[in-house]
Amino acid sequence: GKKPLFGKPSIINIFIEEDSMAKVYYDKDVKSDILKKKTIAIIGYGAQGRAQALNLRDSKVKVIIAELPGTGNYKQAKKDGFTPVTAAEASAKADVIHVLTPDTVQAAVYRRDIEPHLTKGKALGFSHGFNIHFHQIVPPANVDVYMVAPKGPGTLVRDMYAQKKGVPCLIAIEQDASKKAKQIALAYAKAIGGTRAGVIETSFREETETDLFGEQVVLCGGVTKLIQKGFETLIEAGYQPEIAYFECLHELKLITDLIYAKGIAGMRYVISDTAEYGDLTRGERVVPESTKCEMKKILKEIQSGAFSREWILENRANQPMFKALRKQESRHPVEEVGAKLRKMMPWIK
Repeated sequence: GKKPLFGKPSIINIFIEEDSMAKVYYDKDVKSDILKKKTIAIIGYGAQGRAQALNLRDSKVKVIIAELPGTGNYKQAKKDGFTPVTAAEASAKADVIHVLTPDTVQAAVYRRDIEPHLTKGKALGFSHGFNIHFHQIVPPANVDVYMVAPKGPGTLVRDMYAQKKGVPCLIAIEQDASKKAKQIALAYAKAIGGTRAGVIETSFREETETDLFGEQVVLCGGVTKLIQKGFETLIEAGYQPEIAYFECLHELKLITDLIYAKGIAGMRYVISDTAEYGDLTRGERVVPESTKCEMKKILKEIQSGAFSREWILENRANQPMFKALRKQESRHPVEEVGAKLRKMMPWIK
């Protein structure tokens, strides 16, 4: 049967199929010994690479690190007790190769260093599905391809594990050559602490498309434009830039922290009645139905591959538009005002 996603279906006509709710996996659901005799290569020792590698090692899994000599990440890996090697050497030695380099370099690293050593029976893992879903990486059919994606930054993944807790993860299986790919993914998720909190199964398509959508229309694109447009509106009306900064950017953390901890309804319970009434009566005017129509267009661009093609071509051309837009946005007045005001707030550092 169906149940309404929110309160009254006559007002908000969105439903969730009860039998479509995701299954959640915990420690008890995992055969963790499947990794016992395997060597896992972590390709890239950035924030996620470091956290996942340390958690794997503490879970008694054999780990080798691939990182570029002379980099800060290489030095950090050595400091943490690893002996980093090249991506090619790590791929040759490992049974499971987990790629944690930035999306923009993954395809090149794969073709140069991983693919020649991706022999039958190995497993190839990711923590984001972009390059697999959009066919920038096409593994041979005789290897497993899985995803384990922690829903939190690397520092949190490590901190929660150290506290004997965990960060929820997503898992997905793209290829199941061994018929054990899901067991490997779950065991990997358990070894980094994910099944302590709960692991939800998805697909590379769903993870990739929803991740891009959230970044573009809400978390980054939507939020930053709301801040800038609100700031501009107050400045153009004659208010002081410092006051506009506090009201449109600085205090956003208070609200997002409340939403993060308590949900939207919980946030509304905590704020003043005046603020809540303004939220309930004016929010729809700021983000009207026409905005949702634009969101649907953006989602279609993601689903069709139009965005991925645009971004891939941008990178092949050495990111000219990206760099120009980044420079232009860095000059927005809210940045200048913010830099000055943040010097008054040492607790931020």
